[in-house]
Amino acid sequence: MENKILPKVLKRLFDIVASLVVLILFLPIWILIALLIKVTSPGPVFFLQDRPGLHKKIFKVYKLRTMKIGSETMVKGQEVMKDDDRITSTGKFLRRSKIDEIPQVLNVLKGEMSLVGPRPERISSLDDYSDEIAKRLNMNPGMTGLAQVSGNIHLSLEERYKLDVYYVEHFSLWLDFKIIIRTVGVVLFGENRYVNKRLVNINLGLTEIAASKEETVSK
Repeated sequence: MENKILPKVLKRLFDIVASLVVLILFLPIWILIALLIKVTSPGPVFFLQDRPGLHKKIFKVYKLRTMKIGSETMVKGQEVMKDDDRITSTGKFLRRSKIDEIPQVLNVLKGEMSLVGPRPERISSLDDYSDEIAKRLNMNPGMTGLAQVSGNIHLSLEERYKLDVYYVEHFSLWLDFKIIIRTVGVVLFGENRYVNKRLVNINLGLTEIAASKEETVSK
């Protein structure tokens, strides 16, 4: 039991320390960006939306507003692409640099999210969850995740779900570390650079699990 609990305790401690560091370092930048958002587009600075978290518990996710007022309605499984005309001029930069996600360190500090985990989806998406997909809710959602560093919007919804479930079932601090490092690359070079550069081989992982089960049965 300790082998399962200790990594999650260390993950939580790292979440708290890293979030506090980011919060303090980015505070001056937040102020400048808030002014820029207000000057270039009418509306609030922050965008809050209900999302399902651990075990479907609903919480409000924080983001810097990147879209025009009235653009909240989304089609399930259809991401906002970089050329979407609903994105404000400032929003294009914020989304490309991922700065719009930084306020979610507040969610992390509150324990509603983690730095790494499956990205929180809209509540309406829960209606389409199978028992297998629902496994992605067995861990706190993350600011970044395995799907986000493996192509993200360039992947189908099914592929992203598979990566999320894989992460939950194969969680380790080493995997978190690799995802964080890859996230830096995504911010610097863009998501499209990693479309065909998966961080893990899901099929290999499934094969290993199946082989392990067969070996257990044979014994």
